[in-house]
Amino acid sequence: MTTYLDMNATTPVHAEVADLVRKMLLEEFGNAGSRTHEFGASAKRAVEIARSQVASVIEVDKSEVIFTSGATESNNIAILGLREFAEKNGKKHIITSKIEHKAVLEPIEHLEKLGFEVTYLNVDEGGLVSLTELEEILRDDTVLISLMHVNNEVGTIQPIKDVCQLLGNHEAYLHIDAAQSFGKYSDALKNNRIDLISASGHKVFAPKGVGALITRKREFIKPPLKPIMFGGGQERGLRPGTLATPLIAGFGLACEIAKKNASQWQISAEKLKANLITEFKDLNIEINGINTSPYMLNFSVPGVNSEAVMVMLKGIAAVSNGSACTSNSYTPSHVLSAMGLSDDRISGSIRMSWGPMTRELPTKDIISVFKSLM
Repeated sequence: MTTYLDMNATTPVHAEVADLVRKMLLEEFGNAGSRTHEFGASAKRAVEIARSQVASVIEVDKSEVIFTSGATESNNIAILGLREFAEKNGKKHIITSKIEHKAVLEPIEHLEKLGFEVTYLNVDEGGLVSLTELEEILRDDTVLISLMHVNNEVGTIQPIKDVCQLLGNHEAYLHIDAAQSFGKYSDALKNNRIDLISASGHKVFAPKGVGALITRKREFIKPPLKPIMFGGGQERGLRPGTLATPLIAGFGLACEIAKKNASQWQISAEKLKANLITEFKDLNIEINGINTSPYMLNFSVPGVNSEAVMVMLKGIAAVSNGSACTSNSYTPSHVLSAMGLSDDRISGSIRMSWGPMTRELPTKDIISVFKSLM
């Protein structure tokens, strides 16, 4: 049986979550916007319970949770939703990094075409941004800093606490793409200096197609976001459309489960990762990234091509060599390229990512595959 090691791409739905989603689909299927009967009222209650469960993960008020279809949509709302405010106030400078997900880079590129100025932070060989560089490029007309908490390809954990401290009382809004950390590695996200946080259900054992944008209030005032879609007025007018109540309820329960178990999950993941690195010692692996998530390992084996590895691992382990969102592209990883890694190291990079249900790995078989290609 193939061992699934691509949980940065998506996670299996937790059994309790699947049961709840099924119940909401077949029994409590009302529209949360229907207020004239009990079916609608029941759906509304389920949504509000989920809103509280999501909010609880990072200790915000439930009114600060906006449900979306996932982190990609949340990122788009957070970035494009500030356009009107930025243009009105003459603040059209944006800061991001060169290793962000395309769901951040492409909306920002869109604003760049509309006259915004964008500064892309460099990263070091480990994938970390420079706080010194951030301080140097921060300007009075900077409207937004958008950074990923945990990188999806190499797992580098950015120093979010230090970024918050550096920004202090600067008026710029701070957006954190937390798709890979929300619910699993959330403590840094509790910092009140973070204005906007994107989360995705299918990264934390909830269904695909649901996520959230946290719009944290600053001195009781929400970030000045405008909707990027129109029609219906749901989610306080910021994200219109009929709420996907079953998915939202499932996301809420997944967040509650994650909050209860995150510490133990992290300990288990750290042990698995440490054991994996030890067992890979004879392969002379080059680990890509520093200060990385316990839930993944990105590495290269000198002289071994990742495409060949993935073919040979069929039936043994499902792994990746980059972001699932760009898996059809054969261009080198923009993340690894920005880190300044060699072409050989980039072409050989393999990403393995796991979750709390991953108890053991087919390490011997994996090692055998690598050795056959060396």
